[in-house]
Amino acid sequence: MNVGGRPESALLDPAFVRELEALRRRLDIRARSGGAGEHLAKRRGGSAEFHEHRAYAPGDDLRRMDWAAYARTGEPVLKLFRAEEDVVVRLVCDASASLGACDAEGRSKLGVAKRLAAAIGFMALARSERASILPASSLRTNECPPVRGRAGLPALVRSLDAIEAAGGTDLARAIDRVVRQSARPGMLVVISDFFDPGPVCSALRRAAAGGHDVALIQVLTPDEIEPTFEGDLALEDAETGEVVEVTIDASAVEAYLARLASLSADLRSLAKATGGTFLRVRTDAALDEAVRRFVARSVDA
Repeated sequence: MNVGGRPESALLDPAFVRELEALRRRLDIRARSGGAGEHLAKRRGGSAEFHEHRAYAPGDDLRRMDWAAYARTGEPVLKLFRAEEDVVVRLVCDASASLGACDAEGRSKLGVAKRLAAAIGFMALARSERASILPASSLRTNECPPVRGRAGLPALVRSLDAIEAAGGTDLARAIDRVVRQSARPGMLVVISDFFDPGPVCSALRRAAAGGHDVALIQVLTPDEIEPTFEGDLALEDAETGEVVEVTIDASAVEAYLARLASLSADLRSLAKATGGTFLRVRTDAALDEAVRRFVARSVDA
C-alpha cells in the first residue's frame, strides 16, 4: 500500500493494515455529526438504504409508497429508510515532551500514540468517514483538518509523521478547543499519558455532554507502570526542565503507584459514566491487540 505515491509510513506497515482492514467493519461510532455521508444512523430519513415498511396513513407522501408491495398484497404501505450521516473522528494526540519517554527497547510513548492514531484514522477513512489529527502541545504543530475516505490518508499520515514530542501542554484546553470548534459532535479520541495537572476530566465530561463519543487511550512505558528506580536521583521534568532531587525508596514508589492508580481509575470511571472507551496501552505491548480492544469499546481494568 502506498501513501501519495511513496512507500507507506512506518506508522502503517502492510501487516498492520491487513489487520485494520478486517477490524474496521466492527468499529462502532456512537456519535453522529448530522451531515450527509455514508454511515447509517438509527434515525429514519431519505437515504437509499431500505429499513422497513409502515402502513399508509392519510396525508403520507405517495412518492414513498411501495407500489410493488401494494400490487402483491393489496395493502398500501410506505418504504422507510435509514438516514445516512457523516461521522467525524477527531484524534487529539498529546505531543508534549513527556511523550518522548522511551522504554528499554527505545519505543517512545509518542511513537506508540502516533501508530494508534494512524490505525484509528485509517479505519475511519476506510469506512468513508472523516478524520482529523489535532496535536496537543504548547508548540505550534502540524494539524490535519478533517479529510474523508482513503484519499485523505496521505495528509493524515503526513501530519502524524511531523509530530514531535516537545514543550508542555494543556490537555484540558486542547480538548475544549476541539469541542468549541466542532460544528457537530463526533468521536473524540484522546491519546496521552494524561500526566497533566489540569482539569482534563472536566473537559472530557463537557465533551461527552456535548454529544461526543469519548475514547481515552493512556500510553505508558513499563517503567512508569512498574518502577524499577531506587536510591538518590536528580529527576528533570521533561516539559519544564525543572530538576528535583528525590530519594526513591519503597514508600515513594508506593505513593507514586497510588497516584497513578487514582489517575487511571478517574479515566476509567469517566469512560464508564459516559458510555465511552478507556484503554491503557504499554509501549511494549502488541498494538493490534490494543486496536482490537478499541474496536470492542473496552474499558480496561
